[in-house]
Amino acid sequence: MTGTGGMWDTGATAVLPIGATPPVTTPRDAAREAAERELSKPMYHENDPSLLDRAMRKFFEWVDELFGAASGATPGGTLGIVVIILLVVLAVGLLWWRLGTPQRVLGSTGTLFDERARSAAEHRAAAEAHAAAGRWTEAVQDRMRALVQSLEERTLLDPRPGRTADEAAAEAAVPLPAHAADLRTAARIFDDVTYGGRTADQAMYARLQELDLAVERTRPALAAAGATGAAAPGPTGPAGPSEGSS
Repeated sequence: MTGTGGMWDTGATAVLPIGATPPVTTPRDAAREAAERELSKPMYHENDPSLLDRAMRKFFEWVDELFGAASGATPGGTLGIVVIILLVVLAVGLLWWRLGTPQRVLGSTGTLFDERARSAAEHRAAAEAHAAAGRWTEAVQDRMRALVQSLEERTLLDPRPGRTADEAAAEAAVPLPAHAADLRTAARIFDDVTYGGRTADQAMYARLQELDLAVERTRPALAAAGATGAAAPGPTGPAGPSEGSS
């Protein structure tokens, strides 16, 4: 049967007129891949946000959601959250200022002397030089060593390699009971700045300097007790040489 326009219709298939071009048909998967390849070209993504921009956007969205959830559970809403954060930051700042830069804390303290043997005068001179240069940690260390070395030179402490600051303070408290508490404090300061990562300051050095000078002027209790015991009469009275002579 002949259809209009010169086309023959067989009922199932349409026959194009002579000289006509058939339409181009592309399979669905191939068309999708071609579109993806086209859209992946850099010219289509010149104004896209960078990876960092996308990450920052996600982060701020998360922070916004966190604040939104917290403000509903915190008295004062968002203002209350801000006040709490400011208080936490202030507390951290105060701890940082008070304790210095956090560092790894060793499990145990080390020995007091870790260099060649030097006299108390040499340690004091080194401490004063460090203090003049503002090196307070080194000044504190040498002043504590000068104090202990001075006690060894006065034979109030037996020279003993490997002695710690705590041990020196405990042993020195026996002949110097009036300075027992200050000696313990000095040993703690030495350990904190030497092994605990704490930064020394001028006040710490002044405290050890004052203690060193005070100990240097203090008469040891054992020597005083020995002198008193030698002069005091015994429980049965003195047995002087005059008792046997007449």
